[in-house]
Amino acid sequence: MKPTWSFRPSDSSDAKWMAEVRAEVMRPDLERLGRFDATRVRQRFLDAFAPEYTRVIEVDGHDAGLVAIRPDAESYWIEHFYLAPHHQGAGIGGEVLTYLLSDPGYAGRVFRLNVLQGSSARHLYERHGFELDHETPMDIYMHRTPPSHTPTPVESTEMDRKSRQ
Repeated sequence: MKPTWSFRPSDSSDAKWMAEVRAEVMRPDLERLGRFDATRVRQRFLDAFAPEYTRVIEVDGHDAGLVAIRPDAESYWIEHFYLAPHHQGAGIGGEVLTYLLSDPGYAGRVFRLNVLQGSSARHLYERHGFELDHETPMDIYMHRTPPSHTPTPVESTEMDRKSRQ
């Protein structure tokens, strides 16, 4: 049976376990890049943690991951999108991302994110329409523009009628 997931709001009491999930998820890529520091990977999360932008991903009723959506003037940044390794590979990350990208509360704005060089997460984002912005030796910066709205036949007819008036 496929696991079910949901969101719940985060609060400051979630920070410690979230930092642990981040360290566990990022460790293989950071080690590959020669940049893993067990203390630093946790502290960077704790220093940047903003509960007001962060949602807990629950799988079958248990805390399993997190995602933060931080607004800026022109876009939304997807930050700290981590799912505990034992929940990866079941399609949950793709479902969560699809849900976020289709949320009407985010409509019409560009989404931005960055991933570590060589991270398999890049493929997930590319499948969801993210494109390369630029790269650094450590990071890949990506964006996804909002899909264009294509009028339905009823909307097209209504627009044509109004333009003739």
